[in-house]
Amino acid sequence: MVVTISRQAYWQLWDENADNISKFDPNDDLDIIYKYPQELGQGYSRFIWLRQGIELNIGDYHNFDGIILHHQEREHPLEYNFQLSGSYTTPFLSVNTKEYSLCGSGIAPQEYCQSSPGQQIQINVHIEPEVFRSFIGDRSGDLPTELQHLIAAENRIYYQNSGKITPQMQACLQQILQCPYYGITKRMYLEARVLDLMALLVEQEIEARKGKDSTHSLKSDDLERLYHAREILLQNLDNPPSLVDLSRQVGLNECTLKRGFRLAFGTTAFHYLHHYRLEKARQLLHTGDMNVVEVARIVGFASRSYFASAFRKKFGVNPKEYLTNRNNSR
Repeated sequence: MVVTISRQAYWQLWDENADNISKFDPNDDLDIIYKYPQELGQGYSRFIWLRQGIELNIGDYHNFDGIILHHQEREHPLEYNFQLSGSYTTPFLSVNTKEYSLCGSGIAPQEYCQSSPGQQIQINVHIEPEVFRSFIGDRSGDLPTELQHLIAAENRIYYQNSGKITPQMQACLQQILQCPYYGITKRMYLEARVLDLMALLVEQEIEARKGKDSTHSLKSDDLERLYHAREILLQNLDNPPSLVDLSRQVGLNECTLKRGFRLAFGTTAFHYLHHYRLEKARQLLHTGDMNVVEVARIVGFASRSYFASAFRKKFGVNPKEYLTNRNNSR
């Protein structure tokens, strides 16, 4: 069974468990333990506000069932998450045990996150963009080209990536879990480990971008236009522009758009949109509020038979069967 819940309702369950809140550190009012909502599972999440703009969360809980959490469009901080046990998926990421996700700041579109049933152990960090920028040495505050994708321009969709946890990352994570200190010493120790992890992730991003740029360099302005192109596609699922029109809208020639899209997102614009449509369709079917024809139309499939074929190829079951199985599991 899978529980489907909105982000607002999810956090309301946490608020309703206000009596189950306690301080982890008697000397620190900003280090709080929240018991996991009993409607969903058991365990806890520990929230530590290290300083303004940096928040550390350590979660160790057991989900009774899988959980699909629906998010509305929202502003998103710079965030990284290390999955030590369990797994979760979003429309464009699949993160399993011993893997991490890295998300830049920007606008997060309406989307979902599906967590697996069973044990979930996570270390999650939110860093506000101005804190990240504070590490830049020059007065301009401009990030290096290889890192500019981590801080999105105004109204741009945020960056997402995932990877394997390295031995160096694992060492930092264990130090966080086994922190021997309390009070101010603890806060200094944990903030240092959080920044160590950020440094390791930043180094991987720099190396990855250098590797990509060794064959086909992307100017920072072109990269911003490519993110704008992706945003336009995701906001027009039912009637996306042609590549020619999309090129004109973002100010790139068609050749640069094609090459740049593959370089920035690892696939063609068509396949990116196709993948997103199918994931969005599965999300809508899972809510059980619409039939197959309505879902196909909303995500932009004019042909019901083509939609059924594409859905079955990706998920191993046709959309009508998926909807029936979902309704029967309620």
